[in-house]
Amino acid sequence: MTMTGSDCGRFSRRDFTRILWAGGAASVVSARALAAVSQVSVPPAPAVPDEAYWNSVRSQFLMPADTTVLCAANLCPTPAPVIQALLDATRDIDKDPGAENRRKWGEGREATRRILAEFLHAAPEEIVITRNTSEGNNIVSSGVDLKPGDEVLLFADNHPSVNTAFQEKAKRFGFTIRRVDLAEMHPGPEYYLDAFQSAIGPNTRLLAVTHVTASVGDLMPVKEICRMARVRGILTLVDGAQSFGVLNIDLADMQPDFYTGSAHKWPCGPKEFGVLYINKKSESRLWPSIISLYGGAVGASRRFEAMGQRDEAGFVAFGEALKLQNKIGRRAIEARGRELAQRFIEGLRQIMGVRVWTHPRADRSAAIVTFLPGRTDPAKLAAALYENDHIVTNARGSGVRGGIRLSPHFYVLHAEVDRTLAAIRKYMTSL
Repeated sequence: MTMTGSDCGRFSRRDFTRILWAGGAASVVSARALAAVSQVSVPPAPAVPDEAYWNSVRSQFLMPADTTVLCAANLCPTPAPVIQALLDATRDIDKDPGAENRRKWGEGREATRRILAEFLHAAPEEIVITRNTSEGNNIVSSGVDLKPGDEVLLFADNHPSVNTAFQEKAKRFGFTIRRVDLAEMHPGPEYYLDAFQSAIGPNTRLLAVTHVTASVGDLMPVKEICRMARVRGILTLVDGAQSFGVLNIDLADMQPDFYTGSAHKWPCGPKEFGVLYINKKSESRLWPSIISLYGGAVGASRRFEAMGQRDEAGFVAFGEALKLQNKIGRRAIEARGRELAQRFIEGLRQIMGVRVWTHPRADRSAAIVTFLPGRTDPAKLAAALYENDHIVTNARGSGVRGGIRLSPHFYVLHAEVDRTLAAIRKYMTSL
């Protein structure tokens, strides 16, 4: 068995992944391998973390050494300690699914709520644990009382779980939709503040805007937009799918009425878990759209988290994912994401024929970089990167602001960025 510098115990990441997916007797070995990786502790990030530190972080994940994952905006890998926590809790529950045994995992749910509240600078009473960002967005669009004569203001580059959802509900309830258009290249926060200011009308009741766009990573001035709306009595929904888990979010400072996020993206948590923040001042203006049993223990979770039977083990794993990020450090993770994005932008701008849609200034984006590879078909380029080089990206069409989306996270190394840039340069002349 070949040993590498990123081995954990006696298993390399490559060997671990091969063993994990093998059948038969190897399943016992894979459990041991997972436990070995899970027991390796990553220290908090130093003041100036180097590549050796980030390599130790990467060793917590299951990707083989020759695989580069650049799709955090869609789905992140889950680190071994979180998988282990999920497996341990699942085994315990399935050995004894009685209510008496499961009661202890209910406390795990509330512990995760407290971690989420601290993570987002909110109160536990304001935290609802959902299944993903889309569910949180739809709880808001279905729950706010909107009627004919009311107006909802939407940013054109919002996710469909915001814009399409509001459009469909406008057909049913008769309220009006108004849009704020996007610019081809991020023109700066003042431009969008003026655009939202101009679009607000006397009948505007709710404003919905994404924090970081999934298309090209535009960072929107959400704090200022929320303040603008708040002084006019307008509710705000901030879609945080591309900021939760990568930016150091402070909802006490941002002060939206509602904020949403997913565990399976940048937090590197379990699938089908997410968060909906409901400002205490705004809870009375939101009706629950799902009414069942087994809500949370405090605040808004009692009304908006009662969705029937949930995955208790997943609640616990969500908390473990957040603990890992807290241990590394929220500021360190944000700085790493921006650094990796800037490294990609600088490298892409040196490749002949490439057009980078993401603004080069770090204060106008986060950790998403989208580029058009000249006349090369984005889908073919993404396929070649994946099939030949084990580089995972997202192809997003070939129109305006289309192309290849790269979304590196803190488990990506400089060497992987450089390898990806070299592969793109090669395919630009061969595809």
